[in-house]
Amino acid sequence: MTITTGLVVANIYYNQPLLTDIAETFHVSNSKAGQVSMFTQIGYAAGLLFIVPLGDMFKRKKLMLIDFALVIISLLGVALAPSLFLLYIASFLVGISSVIPQLLIPMAAHLAKPHERGKKIGFVMSGLLIGILLSRTLSGFVGAHFGWQAIFYVAAIVMLILWGLIYWLLPEVAPTYKGKYSHLMKSLYHLFMNEPKLRLAAFRGALCFAAFSAFWSTLIFLLKLPQFNKGSDVAGAFGLVGAFGAVAVGLMGRLTDKVDSYKLSTFTIALVVISFIVFYFSSQSLVGLVIGVIIMDMGVQATHINNQAIIFSLNGEARNRINTVYMVSYFVGGSAGTFLASKLWDQFQWNGVCAIGTILSVIVLIVHLANHKKMQVQ
Repeated sequence: MTITTGLVVANIYYNQPLLTDIAETFHVSNSKAGQVSMFTQIGYAAGLLFIVPLGDMFKRKKLMLIDFALVIISLLGVALAPSLFLLYIASFLVGISSVIPQLLIPMAAHLAKPHERGKKIGFVMSGLLIGILLSRTLSGFVGAHFGWQAIFYVAAIVMLILWGLIYWLLPEVAPTYKGKYSHLMKSLYHLFMNEPKLRLAAFRGALCFAAFSAFWSTLIFLLKLPQFNKGSDVAGAFGLVGAFGAVAVGLMGRLTDKVDSYKLSTFTIALVVISFIVFYFSSQSLVGLVIGVIIMDMGVQATHINNQAIIFSLNGEARNRINTVYMVSYFVGGSAGTFLASKLWDQFQWNGVCAIGTILSVIVLIVHLANHKKMQVQ
């Protein structure tokens, strides 16, 4: 489950270190190329909204096997896209079909014992987060040596192999929801309105991931400037640096079983704020960027793990739908962060990116602190 989660989620992030290469291929601005990443994230949010709830309604293994076929077709569509418009469409389809990790994570929560739930979620999530970060390293290297399309051919082959592994090795989990799909979708609204802890976790996750995406989607633009003059391989190598933050996720998963979630989230959100201050003073320094990436990734990923440990303890029979509400918010935030950063880059370059990251993370911290008493009552 952990390996599959990491390799599938990587599909969403392969394009980020390759955006300048995509811009050159289609003779468009960096801002236009940056929308490839945005459409992928919007597609992922759509998949979370319309596909993941089906995990409560249908057998999950069968649902995943069908989804894998869609992933493979979409990845080949990206590699073969003859125009930027068709690349947008194919990228959207990659996003909408790469939601298998969000079927596996609730499954891990379902199979885990209550007192070990945070630990088990943290273990599977460590695969997801390492997949997110190392996907950039891999795609940056492959793009620099074989062209940006090559990584999507490789990914399609990997997905075919995973299809076979899921078919032979993954246990089946029976559905818990017996109603209609329309009622299933309506229940998302009721879960959102009736669970204040879910609403707060969704807000924290959305804005933290918006800040995270703002950084990663524009890092390649900064590294292309004269003070660095680096390519996609170096941008991708920053994923290795971010992996240090992902390693901490396993520890955070254990802490969520033992430490007060409010205090833990306060600390992890503060790390995100600090990271963007570091980024602001590091527009000429690779060392500063490395330090900022480690701090930011630890903060964002640990906040995410803590959020998930909270929401998966709310309603055992609706974990896929609860995860849908949270993750749709999360990736809507991510796509908004990518869009804002690409626009701000055209006007203010790195200062604009640091400004939006700082503003978003400070807002998260303020709202989190303001809701402490309400959460205690709940």
